[in-house]
Amino acid sequence: MLKQLEKAERKWGGSNTLIDHWLNNRRQLLINYCQIAGIPPYESTEKSLPTVKTVKEFCDLLVDYVSEGHFEVYDRVVTACERNGTSSKSLAQNLVPRISETTDSALDFNEKYTESVDDQILYQLDKDLSSLGHAMETRFELEDELLEVLHTKHS
Repeated sequence: MLKQLEKAERKWGGSNTLIDHWLNNRRQLLINYCQIAGIPPYESTEKSLPTVKTVKEFCDLLVDYVSEGHFEVYDRVVTACERNGTSSKSLAQNLVPRISETTDSALDFNEKYTESVDDQILYQLDKDLSSLGHAMETRFELEDELLEVLHTKHS
């Protein structure tokens, strides 16, 4: 996912402040994801679970990222696409509901790990992070299609 982000940053970075802001927030989310998942270069030499506090901090970033997409970025992209013809509008209207499907995974993960008071929940973290990672990867691919439209038509 980080390599895909770097590709997106090379392709679209610097062309639009909305794109730059969006990609920066994605980078922060991915770095935090890699840290709690212990993915290189953030793996730990000790085989220990992250703290509940660390996981909850990740959940905050996750919800912020998902919310920003739905309540700020997508609306701006769809509005911009509506002004640039039916093909852009149609693509945006097709992608946003598909992106929304990945939101459920993020919100389920958030709910599970922010509402738990028992540290034992962390024993399920690897499996849950794997599922969340797949949803995030799908989301980023779909968002990149929106970024392409935004960059091509509106930068």
